Amino acid sequence: MPPFEPSPRWLTELDHVRLLKLTGEHPPEVLAELLDAADIVPSVDIDPDVVTMYSQVLVSDADTGEQHKLTVCYPDDAEPSQGFVSVLSPVGAALLGQRTGAQVISHTPAGHRRPLRIDAILFQPEATGDYVT
Repeated sequence: MPPFEPSPRWLTELDHVRLLKLTGEHPPEVLAELLDAADIVPSVDIDPDVVTMYSQVLVSDADTGEQHKLTVCYPDDAEPSQGFVSVLSPVGAALLGQRTGAQVISHTPAGHRRPLRIDAILFQPEATGDYVT
C-alpha cells in the first residue's frame, strides 16, 4: 500500500446536522476533524461513490488482504460482529465521507494501526433516493 495521504471528505447536510446533534459541542476527536473539514452537500447532490451514514461498504485490510462488509451506522444500531460499525468508532469515522478507492487508516480496539481500502460501496441510501435515513 502506498503511503497514506488524507483525501477530501464529504458529508450530506443531513448527516452533518445529525452528527452534530449526536456529539454535541465537544465531538470525539475521531469525528471532530471530519465535522470541521468535510465539504457539506445536499443529500440529493452526494456522489454515489461516497460513504454516507448507513452505506454498506466492502473494505480490504491492507495487511492481511481480508475483505469485510461494513455498514456505518449510529451508535444505537452498532453490532460490530454483524458488520454494523458505529460512526463514533475509529473505523466508522475513518470511512464516513470517503470515496470508493480511498485508503484510510483506522485503529483496532487494542490501538493497532489498521490500513483499509474502500473497494466498493454496495449500498448507499442516497443513491436509491432515500434522503432521510
